[in-house]
Amino acid sequence: MKKIGITTTVPVEVLIAAGYQPIDLNNVLVADPNPGRLITIAERAGFPLNCCSWIKGIYGVCMDTGIRDVLCVTGGDCSNTIMLMETLKLKGLNAVPFAYPDSPDPCLMQPKLEELAATLGTTLEEADKIRDTLQPVRDLALKLDELTWRENTVSGWENHLWLVSASDFNQDFRKYRQDLLNLLQDCSQRQPHPTGHLRLAYIGVPSVYARELYPFIEKHGARVVFNEVQRQFAMPEPGKSLAEQYSSYTYPYSVNERLKDIKTELQKRRVDGVIHYVQAFCHRGIGDIIFRDAIDLPLLTLEGNDDFFLNNHIKTRIEAFLDMIQRGRRRSVNVKKGKLEGVLAPSKNTPPSLRK
Repeated sequence: MKKIGITTTVPVEVLIAAGYQPIDLNNVLVADPNPGRLITIAERAGFPLNCCSWIKGIYGVCMDTGIRDVLCVTGGDCSNTIMLMETLKLKGLNAVPFAYPDSPDPCLMQPKLEELAATLGTTLEEADKIRDTLQPVRDLALKLDELTWRENTVSGWENHLWLVSASDFNQDFRKYRQDLLNLLQDCSQRQPHPTGHLRLAYIGVPSVYARELYPFIEKHGARVVFNEVQRQFAMPEPGKSLAEQYSSYTYPYSVNERLKDIKTELQKRRVDGVIHYVQAFCHRGIGDIIFRDAIDLPLLTLEGNDDFFLNNHIKTRIEAFLDMIQRGRRRSVNVKKGKLEGVLAPSKNTPPSLRK
């Protein structure tokens, strides 16, 4: 299959139907032993220092790997992708634009998919066949997600890794399926994580320091049981058609559309606190104002840029956040316990009129 880079999650069913092997360029960036060198490639080419590191990293990956075809999402992701696409064209790459519609409406999504299929030389009928093939694979990823919060046998890092990889299925959906089956079999033999751990949600785009973030959180008595955007990559609401599937995919649309999904999952997964990650120089960071107003739970906002490892400042903030939640939990338990004891076991000094 011909390789085609993607700048974020796209309708991969259309790409595969057209004979392409999708490659999520973001995943290639963070998996590199030295991702900083890929950002340096972009900065040496003239990308400004105050440009998002994901954009610079994607450019660096394209130059480093020699990939020739790239599907650039110019609507519903990052506005910088528009100029990234122009720069890739300047370098001789075949950069193809794709834009999600402004609102999650299947009637608006349908012509977008038809246009993409025609551009790549296939049809939606062929893409629907691929959709049927991929659905059992997506179901396995969502099963792993369920084991994370319901059975407590999957770590937050594993949840992140396998769900974020659903954007391109690690470049081989058949191998991804088999590897995931093996992991699920292993999970069935595990003992659940301690129930006393704090239960956290992670919302926002995947972080540049995810590899260290999740183990650090678990080391300090907490677990991420909900990865918002990563879960969306697995298409939890597939609907009856590709148009419905990518209209139910919340990430490209408004914060309010995302909030509906987030608030439902926070309650269902019994979350104690929320970490909101924002990428430096990204317009989505402004959405933190809305999340803080709408989410009635302790919320910690973390920012990252090209720091692929946790620094001491971020570690301290995470530790303080978890300590605050733990103190609040103990205080709540003590208050409830005190009220209960006041009813069941009144003090000897309690006036007779109040011993009822």
